[in-house]
This record gives sequence, C-alpha cells and structure tokens, in this order.
Amino acid sequence: MTRRLVVVGSGIAGLYAALLASEAPGAEVVLLTKGTLEESNTFYAQGGISAVLAPGEAAPGDSVAAHIADTLAAGAGLNDPNAVRILCTEAVRDIAGLRRFGVHFDAGAHGGPALGLEAAHSAARVLHAGGDATGAWIARGLVAAVLDRAVQGRLRVETGAFVTALLSGGGDPDGCSSGSVTGVAYLAGGQPRELDADAVLLATGGAGRLFARTSNPSVATADGLALAWRAGAAVRDLEFFQFHPTTLAAAEVPGGPPALLISEAVRGEGAVLLDAAGQRFMPDYHPDAELAPRDVVSRSIALHLAATGRPADSPVYLDARGIEAGRGAGFLARRFPTITARTRAAGYDWTLDPMPVSPAAHYWMGGIATDLWGRTSVPGLYAAGEVACTGAQGANRLASNSLLEGLVFGRRAVEDFLGEAPHNGTAPRASSAAGGLPLTHASAVPLRGSSREGTAAAAPEAGIKSGPGSGVFSRAALGRLMTRAAGVLRSAADLDDAAAQLAAWAAVVRPGIVAASDDPREHEDRNLLLAAGLLVAAARNRTASVGAHYRADTDPASASTPSMQRISS
Repeated sequence: MTRRLVVVGSGIAGLYAALLASEAPGAEVVLLTKGTLEESNTFYAQGGISAVLAPGEAAPGDSVAAHIADTLAAGAGLNDPNAVRILCTEAVRDIAGLRRFGVHFDAGAHGGPALGLEAAHSAARVLHAGGDATGAWIARGLVAAVLDRAVQGRLRVETGAFVTALLSGGGDPDGCSSGSVTGVAYLAGGQPRELDADAVLLATGGAGRLFARTSNPSVATADGLALAWRAGAAVRDLEFFQFHPTTLAAAEVPGGPPALLISEAVRGEGAVLLDAAGQRFMPDYHPDAELAPRDVVSRSIALHLAATGRPADSPVYLDARGIEAGRGAGFLARRFPTITARTRAAGYDWTLDPMPVSPAAHYWMGGIATDLWGRTSVPGLYAAGEVACTGAQGANRLASNSLLEGLVFGRRAVEDFLGEAPHNGTAPRASSAAGGLPLTHASAVPLRGSSREGTAAAAPEAGIKSGPGSGVFSRAALGRLMTRAAGVLRSAADLDDAAAQLAAWAAVVRPGIVAASDDPREHEDRNLLLAAGLLVAAARNRTASVGAHYRADTDPASASTPSMQRISS
C-alpha cells in the first residue's frame, strides 16, 4: 500500500528527510517549498556541522560524551538529556548519510576531515565545506540529489508552493484543532490547491525576520510554527531566541538580503572583540572570553555598550589581524573565502583593519514541541529542524548543532513514518516559561461556520492601521519593536509595551485567522505577527534570566560594573 508523506520546506531537514523517505518501498514523497529549493537558512550556514566522528577521524581525545557535556552546558541545563544524547550519539550516522548523497567536507593536512573549533566546544569537531560555505555546499549537494530523484520519478517537487493551512478531519482547511492532519492547503502561482497526505513533515526553518537585523533570508517568516499552532499543536521554549554576536554592522533593507554573518569559526581561529576605544572587553565578562557561548557574547556586547555609554545599536569590532599575522599572509582568504570576498565587496579588508560587528537574530531554540521521533501533539504531523523544539538545544544552541539536529531528527521522523520507530503513546507537552503557558491549542482560530469566518482580510502592508495612537503595522515596525523589547536584553516594561502593541496590530491583521488571500505576503504577515505574540507571551512569563532569555530588570549582573561582571551560560 502506498503512503504519502508531504515535506514542507527545503532546508537540510526537509531535503534529507525527503531523500530518505523516497528510498522506501511504498512511500510517495512530495516536497513543497515556497521559494526555490536553495532558499533556506541552511544555505547561509557558514561555520559547519558538529559531530564526533569514528576513531581515526575524530580529534584526539574528543568523545561523544564531551559533545553531550558541551551541548548541555551551552543550553544552560534546560536541554532534554535524551534528545542531546541522541543528537550527539547518532551524528556520525547522518554525516555518513550526507556523504552518501554527495556532500563532501574539507580535508585536513593528513587526509582526514578538517575539523574546526568553535565557541563553547571543548574540542575541534566542526566539519566544514568550501572553507566557510558549509551550508551552501550541503544545500547544493542535497538539492542535486533531490532533483535527480525527481527526474527518476521517485519523488515530486513543487517550488513556489506556499502552504497556508494544514488539513484535518476530512480536509477542512480552517486549521481546526480536532482530528489528525490529512494534508495541506497551499498557493501555487496564486491559485489555491489542496494535497492529501498520510502525514506532513514541517521543516520550514526559523523566524529571524521577526527582528530588525537577522542572518536569516527573507523566507524565514515563522510559517511552520503558525501552521502547527493553528492546527492545535503544542509549542515550547519560545522565549529562547539566539542572537549571533558577530554580523557585519551595515544598514539593512527590510525584506532584503540577510546580515553578513562572520562565522563563529573566525573567533575559534583567534579573532578578538574590541570596543570603540580599541580595548578588548570579553575577558571582563566571561572566563572563556570570545569563545563563550553565543548568548553570553551577544549579551556582553549589549551590556558593555550600556556600561560605556554607547548607543545600543553601536557596533563593536572584530579583530582578525592576529590570525593573518600568526598563520601567514593569505590564510584568512583560504580559510574563509566567502567572508573575505563579501567583506571586501562591502569595503573592508579584515587583514588590515578590525570590522564593525553587532548581534543579529539567528536561531530560535523554541518551536513546535516534538518527541524524539519528530512527532508533534497532533497525529499525522511531524516537525524537524529549526521549526521544531526537540529539547536538544535548551536555552541556547551550541554552535554548529543546528544542521546536525535537522539531519538526526529529520531522519528519525522518516523512520517513524515508515513504521521503524517504537510508539509509546506519549504526545509532546507544551512547555514555555515558568509554570508553562496555555500553548496547546489554537484558541483564537474560529471553527467553520462561526460568525468570524472569512473576515478581516488584511489590506496591503503599507495601509494596515492598528488602532488609534498605535501606529501602522509593517514588517519594519515589527522588527524595530521586537528588537527593542524582545532582543538581547529584555525587561518587563518593554515586554508589556510590546504585548500591547502586538495586540493592537492583531486586532486588525487577525493573525489567528487563516485568510482567503491569494497573496503569500499577507499570509507571512499574519504568521510573523502570530509568532511575535507567542514569543513575547513566553518572555513575559519567564521572569528569571537563563540562556538566551536575559531579563535586565531582574538579573543582578546587569547592574554590575564591567570589570566585575561574570555572565553565566
């Protein structure tokens, strides 16, 4: 009997899962993506993918146990230990899977894989490809394999397919929370379509476009989270959003290309952070200095700017000149060809001068709650990659664990779909902030036939009004609001103000209702606004600082002098 799996999204989790499922007898696989196959966060990943390889390939003295310990430490102890164990133990299996699909990593001097050191790792265990183009090389390799399978008729691919709702209970497109998922509704060429499925795997990536500055491409608009929420799926840990500390500090155009990320691996090679006075400051904030976890480094930058009287949006400076001096002329260009080319195009020569950098939204640790097999709380619905929350990342993701999580849990979701995984009948539980939030149902979504059905379709973005005195909704306005109130530093007052503003906008944009619009951008607006409200609600509910969630109004460290501060991870 043929069973159909619909995979939504074309990052590492979606591509890898689709390939694996297409190898199974009796499995029909359809891969839908709203852009091109290469439009994903995966494509922009620079540093690499972490894994402890087999003996002979792993760094001397490294071990899976050490990788587990590093992941737990970076996650501030809020990780699910079982998810971390699976992530690190099964990594070697899925690195082999990538190689089988034509993805090759850079080789070291002795013929084995070159392994990089990144922040908060106790050993060099980060594989990279193309120097600093790992994500692009992985994406291109998997895309080529997917297209080859499509030509062979072993899977079906639709690009430009924007999924607007999960079907349930016999094909109801309104996102009701009862019943199992039975397919998807989507837009293709502006026309509404439906596709039945035995199961749906959401692999739609993150939501960096919630913020004013992000390393994420324009497609990262929280679509999968919104789809799952409206279908009644549990979500968790939404207060934890990681800001990458070192992106090139240049003006961004709303909806334009992502901020240029300066890879964690650059600091792993020895680059240091300087303030406007040319002084190195990270040793004053954490014993590991520039190699502290990402949440620590981003927070330290924000606190140091405040302590030295600099505006919050001021840059600091990444100094890589010592690397070039120590490793020889041309090393930076060889090791980091992409960064070298793009910074030169922006007018910087990092062999001669420090580069201005500032934190930018990078990765959402929270998401759709899943178990260890990618199963959500809604039957027939799986999630993998950044859109999912397995618990492996905790309150802050360890560098280069994101691509790995997409591989491991994307594969495990396919194994479950194919009947190769054990079932214990336990659905994921919603868990967000102290005491938990009521995030297990889409209470704002009307049932078909209610008086609210089909109402309040949004006007074009520039014309959406949100109420007296509350300003005009736009993505740029949303980004400014979220960066100020729910960015690196947070406070109760700012979060309360943000909640009020989001509620005013939501009264018009109506993010809980699936609109009948044929414009994908209107659906993205609703998805972003819904995700923003859920994130702010979770952040308001967690009053203590932990990991990437830092409450400057309740944490005593925020009042300390820089020389005395020590920021825990």
